[in-house]
Amino acid sequence: MKAVEIRGLSYTYPDGTAALKDINMDILPHKRTVILGANGSGKTTLIYHLNGIFLPQEGRVSIGGLPVEKKNLEEIRRRLGLLFDNPDNQLFSTTVYNDIAFGPRNLKLKEEEVEARVLRVLKNIGIKDLKDRPPYNLSLGQKKKVAIAGLLAMEPEILVCDEPFSGLDPRSGGQLMEIINNLNSRGTTLVIITHDVNMAYAWAEQVIIMKEGKILVEGDSSLLRDEDLMKEASLETPLLADVFQGTGLYPRTAREASRLIQMGIKEA
Repeated sequence: MKAVEIRGLSYTYPDGTAALKDINMDILPHKRTVILGANGSGKTTLIYHLNGIFLPQEGRVSIGGLPVEKKNLEEIRRRLGLLFDNPDNQLFSTTVYNDIAFGPRNLKLKEEEVEARVLRVLKNIGIKDLKDRPPYNLSLGQKKKVAIAGLLAMEPEILVCDEPFSGLDPRSGGQLMEIINNLNSRGTTLVIITHDVNMAYAWAEQVIIMKEGKILVEGDSSLLRDEDLMKEASLETPLLADVFQGTGLYPRTAREASRLIQMGIKEA
């Protein structure tokens, strides 16, 4: 069964802007998927359909086989967690503990189970020391970790992240990536919306590129080496693809590139 299945999805805003135009897309369970596109390509509108913030005007969306409809929204939002670009849109309680506990409490779980889930995700995300802090007093990186913890306390099968690394310093970004990778290693399906082609090239198993409300192309990360395609999408090619262009070598990470360079030096 597909984690996400979209067929014929179109959406027009009240001002007449056609944000999505006949989108057809599948995401398989446990995969690492990146959705890329320039501003205004429809990425955020698309992911808002995945947990029912927007409902389809035309076409259909299903999560694990369950249609995204009003009657199914509680179960849809249990299955799929959505991390907003700005965590301030997600955090509202007086303490980190209460923010994380909000979702499980809405599931009508017993307080003992709520507490167990909150303490487990606090430990797994590495933010136990923030438990009694007010969210508004945290750094951006800390807020994003708390927002993820709140989603994970719902035990979703799918996590969708809208520009999760925006505004973060390299250390905080690295910590967040480690959290995301750990989730994937435990079987969580991950979807990341980003402008960062270097991150997409290094990380993604599935790449979906959008332009003007349509899916321009989808495939694996090798798509990002296509200069003509990237230009059409108003995106840059990844740095490593540029550096190794014409060599027949395709390292996707700095570690892979370093190993190839060291091998070349030894052979020389």
